[in-house]
This record gives sequence, C-alpha cells and structure tokens, in this order.
Amino acid sequence: MGLFGKKDKLQIIAFQTYGTNAHLYLRGRALEDEEIDLADKGLFKLIRNTYQRFDADEIKHTPLNIKLSDGRSVSGETDDDGYYLIDLPSQDLNPLINDEGWLKYEISYSDFSLKREILHENRFPGEMMIPHKDAEFGVISDIDDTILWTGVASFLKWRAILRTFFSNVGKRIPLKGASELYHRLHRGKSGEEVNPIFYVSNSPWNLYRYLEFFLTKNNFPKGPILLRSLRAALTKNHDTDKPHKQHEIRNILKTYPHLNFVLIGDSGEYDADIYKEIAEDYPNRISAIYLRDVGHKKRMARVKDLFAEFGITPVLFVKNSDQLAHHAEEIGLL
Repeated sequence: MGLFGKKDKLQIIAFQTYGTNAHLYLRGRALEDEEIDLADKGLFKLIRNTYQRFDADEIKHTPLNIKLSDGRSVSGETDDDGYYLIDLPSQDLNPLINDEGWLKYEISYSDFSLKREILHENRFPGEMMIPHKDAEFGVISDIDDTILWTGVASFLKWRAILRTFFSNVGKRIPLKGASELYHRLHRGKSGEEVNPIFYVSNSPWNLYRYLEFFLTKNNFPKGPILLRSLRAALTKNHDTDKPHKQHEIRNILKTYPHLNFVLIGDSGEYDADIYKEIAEDYPNRISAIYLRDVGHKKRMARVKDLFAEFGITPVLFVKNSDQLAHHAEEIGLL
C-alpha cells in the first residue's frame, strides 16, 4: 500500500549477480512499486523516498518465471521477505552473454490471480555476469569510503547515516578519480580486457537501487552489487560485518578458481582484517590489497600495524586514486 493509501502496482527488482557457464545464480526482490524517483529534489520528497526504501511492501511466497534469451525458462518463488534466489546448475550459458560478459534474462510473475496492474506488461529485466574469457584478473571493491565518501569512521557514524539515508543520490560525489581508475582496472594493461568488478558492501538490500543509481550516474564499470539483509545491517556488533564480506569474497574466489583478484577497501572499518585473512587463506590468488586512508589516525595506525610483517601479497595504503594507479602499473596490472 502506498504512503497515502494508494494501491501500488507491482514490480520485480532483479539484482545484478554473477554465475558461470554451467551455473545460473539469480536473485532479486518482488515488491509493490512505490514509484521512488532517486533524482527527486526537495526535503519532503527526500524524506518520503527514504521512508519508502525501508517500508517496502514485499510480495511474499509468489511464483516467478525466468526466461533466458534462447527461450529456456526456469521457475522460482519468493520467500517471507519477497526475495527470490535461483541457484541452479545449467548448461552452455556462454553463448548467451554479450561482449562484456552479461547474460540478460526476463523475470515475471506467474500468479495472475494477484489481480493487480503490473508494470511493463509483467516483464522485468535482469542480468547475470559471467567473466569474459579474456579477463586477466578480477576486482573486489568495498563501496563506503572506498569509492563513495560516507564518513563511516566518524563519531557514532552520524555522518554516514545522514549521507546515506537523507541525501539525494544524484548529489553524492564519488571519491576523486575513482571512476576512471576502475575503468582502467576493468580494461587492464592492454586496454582491451574485460576484467570483472564486484562491489561488496555492508549496506542492506533496501539500498540496492540507490547504490546502483550512484554507480551508473558516476560512470563506474557495471558489476554485481552484493549487499546484506537489513536485519544484519542493523546489528550493532561489528563482528557481523566480517562474515558477510568474507562469505561473498570467498564465494567469488571459489566460483572463479582461474582468476586472481585485487581487493580494494578502506582503513575505516574492517576491510583490512577481512582482506588479510582472505590473502592468508588464498596466498596465490590475491594480486594486491589497496586500502584508502579515511583520515582517522588511530585506525590507520592499527591497520598499518596489522600488516607490519605481512609478506604474502603487496599492500598499499593510499590517499588518492593516482597512488593506487601508479602502484598497479608498477606490478603490471595496468
């Protein structure tokens, strides 16, 4: 139901995911369409949009149909929170991907007894990435304070909360040079590679479209956006941050055993601890670790001490994108 009692239409938000030639992995969420305009301006609209992002009316336990471009179809169903997950073995998916490695599909509601006007004639687009055969390496990047300044290291995180929930996404500014840097990493040393970029954040799935809009508007390379449940995001215990990112990064490494990866994060939270542990567990798979300095002296000192005797892979603490690019050139990534 809409903010003022208006009956909303239905939508399906398909998250950008990743899979392989032999495995289909699709996820997203079925919701009422609150018609949120992320580019809206004005205080009232900003507050309204913020409320609607977290007061979404999910369509739970409803059957869905997924159709691939070659006519193949699979079915699924949403859970208690309206999320769907299609995690199935498949065959010969590579012929369906485009030059950037994206497999396109359509998802629709199968239950026509919902008796609701459905947007887009009940056809919603989705994409899954399969890294291109010419990829030399992959990039796994944090979002907050790595490419989008939020102030997560500030006192009680109040700045991060205000900027994330009460800022117009169209006005959010990426860290200087980040977009150009990620495009260089995406294209690699030859300038013609198609290296996959994965964006991993501790933000809740409710902010998926917000972050997707930010990445698109600021011309970042397209890549899977991996978030977590709202319940986990609201947990105050910082230990809940590590399992989410660790799980996502480990799954990426296991999914693509032929690829090495670059890990990019910041010194503000626990990226350093997570990346160090990943590199120790996969000593031959991590080409470099880059950590942006968020300007918090005590946290940077802790992070530097953490890597004081670390020799598994190159680790660089950077203040800007140019420093990262220069080091990546020195070690042959660019």
